[in-house]
Amino acid sequence: MLLNILTYAHTLLKESLEEGDVAIDATCGNGNDTLFLSRTVGTAGKVYGFDIQAQAIQKTKEKLLENDCHNVSLILDSHEKIHSYMEETILGGAIFNLGYLPQSDKSIITKPHSTLAAIRIILEKLKTNGRLILVIYYGHPGGEAEKEAILSYTSELDQKEYQVLRYQFINQQNQAPFLIAIEKKKRS
Repeated sequence: MLLNILTYAHTLLKESLEEGDVAIDATCGNGNDTLFLSRTVGTAGKVYGFDIQAQAIQKTKEKLLENDCHNVSLILDSHEKIHSYMEETILGGAIFNLGYLPQSDKSIITKPHSTLAAIRIILEKLKTNGRLILVIYYGHPGGEAEKEAILSYTSELDQKEYQVLRYQFINQQNQAPFLIAIEKKKRS
């Protein structure tokens, strides 16, 4: 059976993350990815969760408390400011769910400039065989521009340093989301 986009995103991250790693949820949303990362890196690991909406940070905080997860720093700020919060130089993996927070203000969306800035920072810090996952929702105003910017940037990454995968169901209607996975082949 083919895996749905989010299940496949978690599968790819689970393969590259180890107990004790540092991970980033660049878009906390409802906290599902943050919780997944917290459990995957374990109590010896650390997760940084970013979101620009207080509602998302609060939902994520509640989800983490319900599940007794205490290895996460939640940050109410843009993911492009990772350098301001993350002390570690090596990162095990990261995930973005791009678009808008479900059941919220659809005018508050991720933007190409901040997303690309965060991607560059994460790729710089990513360990060898570490993975950055981008789940791209683009069926909203502004989504197409972000999708195109990300595809342009990721398709130009040096194949000697990165492997880039696109996972997408092509017979779905309504601009179904797709996944871009970037695996670092070697540390620069």
